[in-house]
Amino acid sequence: MSCSALGRRLVACLLNISEARRRDLVETVARSAITDTHGKKREGITVLNIFNDVDYNRSVITIVASIDLIREAVLSACERACSLIDMNVHEGIHPCMGAVDLVPLYPLGEEVGLEDCGREAQALATALTERVTGTSVFLFGWADTPQHRGLAKRRKEISWFKKVLDMSTIQPDVGPQPTRKYGVTGVGASPYVMNCNVTIETQDLAVGRIVASAIRESSPGGIPGVQVMALPHEGAVEIACNVESVQGGPPSSSYGEEKWPSFTVGGQNFCHAPASLITARVAELARHHGVAIKGTALVGFTPHECQRLAVGALSNGIGEFWKELQRVHM
Repeated sequence: MSCSALGRRLVACLLNISEARRRDLVETVARSAITDTHGKKREGITVLNIFNDVDYNRSVITIVASIDLIREAVLSACERACSLIDMNVHEGIHPCMGAVDLVPLYPLGEEVGLEDCGREAQALATALTERVTGTSVFLFGWADTPQHRGLAKRRKEISWFKKVLDMSTIQPDVGPQPTRKYGVTGVGASPYVMNCNVTIETQDLAVGRIVASAIRESSPGGIPGVQVMALPHEGAVEIACNVESVQGGPPSSSYGEEKWPSFTVGGQNFCHAPASLITARVAELARHHGVAIKGTALVGFTPHECQRLAVGALSNGIGEFWKELQRVHM
C-alpha cells in the first residue's frame, strides 16, 4: 500500500488513563495496543506518543491505525489499563472519573468521516463493557446520537469536574451503574482535539482561573474551540487547554495575525487555534496581574503532524514509535 493510500483511512485515539507515576504500567498499556494476547506484534498499528504528567497522575497514549483496526487495538489497551489501575487508590490533581478516563476517536484520513468514527466509538463502548465486567461509559460527540453533545457539556452533566464524586448519581449511556474501582469512561468521536498547556509563574490559583476564564470559548472575547481549566502544577499554575477544531475557515482578524492550521474531514473544512495564539493571550492576561509565563507544552500533535508521523511509522513497521520520537513533542 502506498503512503498516500495508507493515510486515507487512518484514525487516531488519544487514550487518557488515570496513571502516570508508574511508567512501566503505562508502557504496558501502550504495548497492549500493538501486540496481541500472545505477545505477537499487530500489523498496521502504531503508538506515536506517550505523555505522562506525574502531578496530574494522568497519561495520554496516542494510538493510530486504520479505521478497520483501531477498535481492537484500543480495546486491548483499555482492558489492560482496567486490570492494572484501581480508582479506589488513585490520587492526582487533574479531575478524572475512570481508570480509562477518555477514549476519543479522531478521523485523520480523507476516506474516514465523523459518522464512521462515531459508529466505531459506539461499538467500542459496548465491547468494553462486555469484555470488562463492571465498566461503564458515557458517550460524546458523534458517538452521542442524535444530540452530538460535546465532551465539555457531557462532563458537566455527569459532574466530572467535582472533587468528590458520587457514583450512585451517574447514569451511564452504556453498561451498569459505575463502580469506584473502574469509574466511568468517556467514549466518543469528534474532529481532532489538541492539548495546549501554558504554565504561569504563580501559585495563586485565583489568578489562573481569571486567565482561564478569559480565554475560554464561552467567554466574551474567548478563543473559539478552547475549553480550559487552571490547575496547580509543579509549584506553579497550568492553564490546561483542550483545543477543539472548529468548522469552517479561520475566524476574523480579531484573533490577531496568527495563521490557524486547517484540515478537511469528509469534505468539511475545520481549523484550530494555534498554540502561539493561546500562549500570547495567556501571557498578556497574566502580565496584567504581574505574572510571567514559564512555557507551553503540547500534548500530542496537530492533525497534519499526527497523520504524517503515523504514515511514516506504519510504512516502516514501527509500533513503538514513541521511543523513536524521544519525547520531542512532550
